[in-house]
Amino acid sequence: MSQPTPVRPAVKAPWSLRAATLALAVGSAHAQTAPEAPATPTPDTTLPTIKATATAERDNTRVHAGGKFETDVRDVPQSITVVDRRLLDSQAATSLKEALRNVPGITLGAGEGGVIGDNINLRGFSARTDVYLDGLRDRGQYTRDVFALDAVEVLKGPSSMLFGRGSTGGVINQVSKQPRLRDGGEVAVTGGTDDTWRATADLNRRTGETSALRVAAFGQSQHSTRDVVENEGHGVAPGWRWGIGTATEFTVSALLQRTHEIPDYGFPLLRGSATDPVRQPIDAPANAYYGYTDDVFDQEVNVLTAGWQQRLGADTTLRARLLAGENRTDARANPLGSVVRDDGGVPTRSDDLDRLSAARSTRDREIRDTSLIGQLDLTTRLQAAGMAHQLTGGLELARERSRDRRYVWNTPAEDALINLGQPVYRAMTGERALTRTVTTTADTLAVYANDTVSLTPQWKLVAGVRGERFEVSSDLVKHTLPPGFPADTTEPAAPKSETLWSPRAGVLWQPSASQTWYASYGTSFNPSAEAVSQSASTAQLGAEKNRSFELGAKLELWDGELSLTGALFRVEKTNPRTTDATGTQVTEGLIRMDGLELGLTGRLSPTWQVFAGYTFLDGRIVESPQVGSGADAGIAAEGKAAPNAPRHNATLWTTWRVAPQWELGGGAQFASERWLNNYETAKVEGYTRFDLTAAYLAKSWELRLNLQNLTDETYFEASSAGRATPVRGRTALLTGTVRF
Repeated sequence: MSQPTPVRPAVKAPWSLRAATLALAVGSAHAQTAPEAPATPTPDTTLPTIKATATAERDNTRVHAGGKFETDVRDVPQSITVVDRRLLDSQAATSLKEALRNVPGITLGAGEGGVIGDNINLRGFSARTDVYLDGLRDRGQYTRDVFALDAVEVLKGPSSMLFGRGSTGGVINQVSKQPRLRDGGEVAVTGGTDDTWRATADLNRRTGETSALRVAAFGQSQHSTRDVVENEGHGVAPGWRWGIGTATEFTVSALLQRTHEIPDYGFPLLRGSATDPVRQPIDAPANAYYGYTDDVFDQEVNVLTAGWQQRLGADTTLRARLLAGENRTDARANPLGSVVRDDGGVPTRSDDLDRLSAARSTRDREIRDTSLIGQLDLTTRLQAAGMAHQLTGGLELARERSRDRRYVWNTPAEDALINLGQPVYRAMTGERALTRTVTTTADTLAVYANDTVSLTPQWKLVAGVRGERFEVSSDLVKHTLPPGFPADTTEPAAPKSETLWSPRAGVLWQPSASQTWYASYGTSFNPSAEAVSQSASTAQLGAEKNRSFELGAKLELWDGELSLTGALFRVEKTNPRTTDATGTQVTEGLIRMDGLELGLTGRLSPTWQVFAGYTFLDGRIVESPQVGSGADAGIAAEGKAAPNAPRHNATLWTTWRVAPQWELGGGAQFASERWLNNYETAKVEGYTRFDLTAAYLAKSWELRLNLQNLTDETYFEASSAGRATPVRGRTALLTGTVRF
């Protein structure tokens, strides 16, 4: 096996010289990771190298999303961003969506087409079904909390070789807290403005020489600067490991979460004038709410995972994992339909809101999603043809099922109508009836193999392929409706089953332990039943195909204290699903996303930490037969900017120990305007948001103040072609944490 290139000990530079060096640096590298505070060594972890500055070396240099097994960031030929626990806590982030605000290139959708839960776009492409829990698909439609997570990893670019269907823009992997051979725990309580409270607990106990139990829990009640909107929930995540540090290790864990929300579908979009084709959110007060007071988004999450890992020698490891999940969702939302003006004229944003009204359109469904996923993986190191190989291969079997029960209401038209200038908050009226039940089942059988070859001590070649059989069936049952309810016109779907291959390749040049330069090629596919749901119009269409090309670098400065990252990339969807001139669904055309990513993470001085990133996206619908209808009639999609891709997006978070026990920090998030449809006729403006934090850090406790959206900026984060939702206004949170 080839030996690593010897590296001379780095000489520490004064922080002022470091800043000057950074200002002159050109290029960048990958894997943004937030630095962690010094940790007490434990028997089941590698001891960190102690620096002359008395700070522990950052341990985010290994990730789970870059391969089936934990992998060095520098050996992954793709962009990776890691948002760790310390960063989440310093920002008082509580949800996955809040965590992902640290990742430039991510936007949020507003639930167009009845989609609910975490609707995430990555590099301009939907990633709603590309969320994973410890490397296993987490498909449920729910609002994810971070109480049980150690980190969130975002792997950029098509990655079907590793993760299967989906992943056009990349994947999001949630890394769970794992039991460790060390007793300890913490309890935190947060109180805030708008009647907000939250409590979390994290308890770890050693139960034997090689076993440990860990339990994380939370409870919360969050209101908002937005009227009516609320979020209440609680959850627990127990985990038990035994055989830690031995050749044979077992893990059993669970995630149980209950959440009640009043959903927020925000504001409708209107054109600026009768002759202006571009639609933007109406200029309503930021607190205005247009749903019913008893709208609901209730979620039950039940996930059980089990794992077994066996070392078969110094160079070989076999691992088996199983995930069994059930998610129940009761969702009734009432987004606004078409806006009308009192005189029958064309409604515009310049009109007095008192003259505008819209009917609420009910979307009522009960969803039960189940998943049973099994993975078997083997990795081994060996010598062949005079070169070192890291071989990884495996098998995946999965059955996923979604039962979607749809309901209709006979709400009187006068009750459904709401005035946009003087909304009256009231409960929904009318009767409810079950109209249809659709049950969709997807079976997956996949095999994969990947080889990382050390050609020389400085050069590595990565190559892999995955073959996947994706079989889908769908069953439609229409129910008899009472008199007065409209007939259900849904057509049955006959989904298409496919066998697809996903290759991946990359080359890495590592002239030293602190430098990696790489080029990579990746692929992915999106079958029409990717989300385990299906419509008759797209059922027989083949999978969308995607490919990416990426050039990047990963540089470690000042003996690993600072990471500078960057990449140039192109992602192409070579046959997007769309409609042709006759309105028929087809897979035809080309969407191209060119971009640049930069990242800076680590310590600028012993007391000054930074986490920053920037993404430039240039997305274009290069070829398309699609032509708009309705308000977009006659407008061709070809040549237009790709939606959900702000041209500029930057994030910054920094903290400074102004004294041994005092920390000050803050950050900013910036995004330029973004288009929301394929015709450049719907958009939201760009924004800049600021946050601050101040904390007193004692040995066994801390008190932290967070000011979020400091300037009370009104901007729209979750947005779609039909609506946009204002973010929560200025918020103050005070958190007390006790550790033991």
